Amino acid sequence: MKQNFFAKKENNDLVFKAPGFSAALSLDCGQAFRWSADESGLWHGVAFGKSLTLSEKDGEVTLFDVDEAEFESIWKNYFDLERDYETLKAAYCEDEYLKKAIGFCGGIHILNQEPWEALCSFIISQNNNIPRIKGIIDRLCTLLGDRLENGAYTFPPSDRIIKAGIEGLAPIRSGFRAKYIYDAALKVENGEIDFDKIRALPLEQAAQELKKIKGVGDKVAACALLYGLGRADAFPVDVWVRRILDELYPGGMPACTNGTAGIAQQYLFHWRRNI
Repeated sequence: MKQNFFAKKENNDLVFKAPGFSAALSLDCGQAFRWSADESGLWHGVAFGKSLTLSEKDGEVTLFDVDEAEFESIWKNYFDLERDYETLKAAYCEDEYLKKAIGFCGGIHILNQEPWEALCSFIISQNNNIPRIKGIIDRLCTLLGDRLENGAYTFPPSDRIIKAGIEGLAPIRSGFRAKYIYDAALKVENGEIDFDKIRALPLEQAAQELKKIKGVGDKVAACALLYGLGRADAFPVDVWVRRILDELYPGGMPACTNGTAGIAQQYLFHWRRNI
């Protein structure tokens, strides 16, 4: 079933509301690294080559200076507004731990990010903390992205990574990850990594394709699949999720998460990391 949400135009802005959705939780739960909130509570970020400022109040999200065409082509899918999260969460609440997690952060939606950016971002995330990940990505975008009117920068395409070379990535201060970013760019450009083909493969085979990239293991592959290729069945396991599995689900995830375990993982991850 599809989610019920409404969207309307107000002056130059687009306002939408989806049951149980929180933009703040979705943007700040460790799945994306190009969003930040200012002192007034406005969120600023860049996705799919577009900068966006949004506010959230009383369950309504206002996207500033966004028209219907941009909303339909980018933001509706980016915020995963057509998925029926309420039905999904009701099923998850059959499990006592997921029920607690949803009570804490049930407003999270999985963000459908641009595949190359998601892959590159989670390569950068390896053995790293969120502030440093954001810093590296910000420097990468400033170095090789396009400057937008508001002074933000787009995420650079893979061909610019290749042109810069590993040594040219030195200013982003990514350490050992530079050679992995470069290898990923090469394989995307030469067609060895084809996101459309990988998206349609069985999960394990899709992960194996991504693991052809140097430095990409199970966790990065699963993140790229979940956040960049819309594979809700992908299940990233980091230190926090490993603890959750060991402590709460030694026999495996409950049946209510079959097919959407990646979404359930996001609730559990954010809950245990903050409680």
